[in-house]
Amino acid sequence: MVTTLKQPSSLIHEIRLEPVDTWYLFKFSDTLQLRMESLLDKKKADQLSLEEIAELDAISELDRIFTHMNAMLTAQHAN
Repeated sequence: MVTTLKQPSSLIHEIRLEPVDTWYLFKFSDTLQLRMESLLDKKKADQLSLEEIAELDAISELDRIFTHMNAMLTAQHAN
């Protein structure tokens, strides 16, 4: 079985800006957040398919990127 690696950039349309005071942070859409939680639950139960593993990897990579960007924005806002 061959699976296609899902690229984090394919999920970029699932990112939104959420206002925090007078600035904004990057957040997952509700749909993407729920999907990530669902995949994490399946991972804990050791029930992920190969496609779901690739999907979770892509979502996790996007989560790391935007967590870092939000940390940078928060630090800049604090200064």
